[in-house]
This record gives sequence, structure tokens and C-alpha cells, in this order.
Amino acid sequence: MISVSIIGVGRVGGALALALPRDRYFIKDLVYRSSDAMAVDIAAASDTSVSSFVDMGDLDADVVFIATRDAEIASVSNSLVSKLPGKPFVFHTSGALSSKELVDLAAVGCKTGSIHPLVSVSSPELGPERFRGAYFCIEGEADALDQARQITNALGGIPFSVETDKKTLYHAAAVTACGHLVALFDAAVEMMTKCGLSEEDSKKVLLPLVKSTVQNLGEQNTAAALTGTFARADIETFVRHLQVLNTSVSDELLEIYLLLGERSLELAAKQGISAEKIERLRAKVSIAKSKLKW
Repeated sequence: MISVSIIGVGRVGGALALALPRDRYFIKDLVYRSSDAMAVDIAAASDTSVSSFVDMGDLDADVVFIATRDAEIASVSNSLVSKLPGKPFVFHTSGALSSKELVDLAAVGCKTGSIHPLVSVSSPELGPERFRGAYFCIEGEADALDQARQITNALGGIPFSVETDKKTLYHAAAVTACGHLVALFDAAVEMMTKCGLSEEDSKKVLLPLVKSTVQNLGEQNTAAALTGTFARADIETFVRHLQVLNTSVSDELLEIYLLLGERSLELAAKQGISAEKIERLRAKVSIAKSKLKW
């Protein structure tokens, strides 16, 4: 049985406490940093003791998770130097930061790494379900990576690794695929409301289109999954779009449309669309960008 201590009992820390299988992992300590409300609920659900970071004594678990806010990880790591007599595996759960944040613990003999679930967990209770089948980005020392793979597999996830110095770039990619997708959808909803639909109705009519596109991405490469005006290098339709966007939406929304149009043309080229048509449309996109107010 592997004993586990979790510092930071928010969405991810709480999800880990609920999702780690009880036949292999024993949640020994839950330690909260700022608010005990969620921590108390998770402790009750996982039959675990809970304490504040200020009152925390030594932690003698086999594995320690630091699931606090990114800005707190380095200071927590430093504070733990004298509180981990067994020199356990220590992982933080940040997507943007690497195991270098745990340098103080590595210096005293702890085996350090990071484990980041590449999935949206909006509440701890969703953890056991959301972790199953999700990819987990793991990095750190060799021994820590072996332990991270075992933990990920126990959660029902799929581990993959990136180099330590590429961790922040990995997270930027994840934000682009997830957070920016939501922002892009919001931009499309705003455009649709200009057609007279309510925000809620705009969301309803656009969402099936997004879902079908995501399904295509699951079955095809990105170039093959691209459809629409830029996939065809359809100059006439682009001009009509540009005319109405110039009079109906903000420069910010128009810029989003144009920048993504340029990227779409790169995918269209991979589809085998005429290079001449692509360059003609690219030139028109470039001219439109130059006319935006800065």
C-alpha cells in the first residue's frame, strides 16, 4: 500500500484524493492552504484527516502531491525541506511549471517530478470519471517518472512525457486547444448574435458544428479535417465575409478571423488546393490585416 499526502485540496488535489484506488493507495494527509471548506468535504469523502498548512507536522508518506496554485509551489517546496524525513516522491500538478520548481526538495534527496492531467476538472467529484482515459503529462527525474507512470495508470490515465525545458510550451499548446477554443467559440457566438439570434440560441446552433469538427479531428489529420471557405481557398466567399465583417463586428473579431484564415490556408495547401488560389487569397488576407486599426 502506497501512502499519499496531498497539499492543496482544490479541484485537482481533491480529485486525486477521490480517484486514487483504495486497494493500492492510502490517503494519509490532506493539507489545505487557504480555505478548509472543500478540504473538509474531501476528507469526509475519502475518510482522511485534514489540517492547515500552518499547523502541518512532518509528512512521512511515500508520495507527496503539491496541488496548490502555481505561484505557491516553490515556497511550499522550500517549506517542506525539513518536513519530509523519508525523502519521498514529490510531484506538483501544474501544467505550466516543470519539476525545477521543486529544486529545494531534490537537493535534499527527494525524487521530484510533475504530473499534469490534460483534462478539464471543474470539481473534485468529477476526477474519478475525467481521469479515466485522459492523457497525463509527466516529467522529472527518471525514478520519479517511473512512479508517475504507475500513478497515472492507476488513475486510468495515459502517461506521456515531455522534456523539462519544454513544459511551459506544452502548457501553452494545451491552453490553445482548450481555453482558446472556448474563446474562439465565444467570438463565433458574438458574430451569430449579429444575425439576430440570442446568445443562447447562437450557442445551440453552433455547438453541433463544433462537435462534428472535433469528431473529424479524432478520425483525420488536421489538414483533412479542415472544411469551409479557407479549405477551398474560396476567394469570392472570403470577400463577402470581409465586407460584412468590416461593418458588423469589432476589429478584434475581424483580426481573429483573418489570423486563423492564414493558418487555415497552410492546412489547405496540405490538402492539395491550388497554390495559385491559395496565394491569391493569402494576399487578400494580408491586405485586410494591414487595414485594421492598431
